[in-house]
Amino acid sequence: MTTPAQSYVSAVNAYSNAARGKPSMGMTPEDSLQQNGFADLVKDAIQEAAKIGERGEKVSIAGINDRADVNQVVTAMAEAELTLQTVVSVRDKVLDAYKEIIRMPM
Repeated sequence: MTTPAQSYVSAVNAYSNAARGKPSMGMTPEDSLQQNGFADLVKDAIQEAAKIGERGEKVSIAGINDRADVNQVVTAMAEAELTLQTVVSVRDKVLDAYKEIIRMPM
């Protein structure tokens, strides 16, 4: 199973290659034209982060009801916490970049 960090890294690398005009592994230039845009990439990443948070909530509720192992609860909550920290970090970087663009002279 891939971790959220691995998914984000592979997505960023794929976007970087696409921006440079390099097709991704096993893709033809025609296939790269049909790829989703950056907005879709961000949307998919946020949806995946929400799913991880929901999974953490479900496992913690199951743990409260004695239907899940403590290790599963701890692992799910740690994964949800890491995902939230990643999302907040990316948000902060986007805001910093926006502020820098606003400060640029015209």
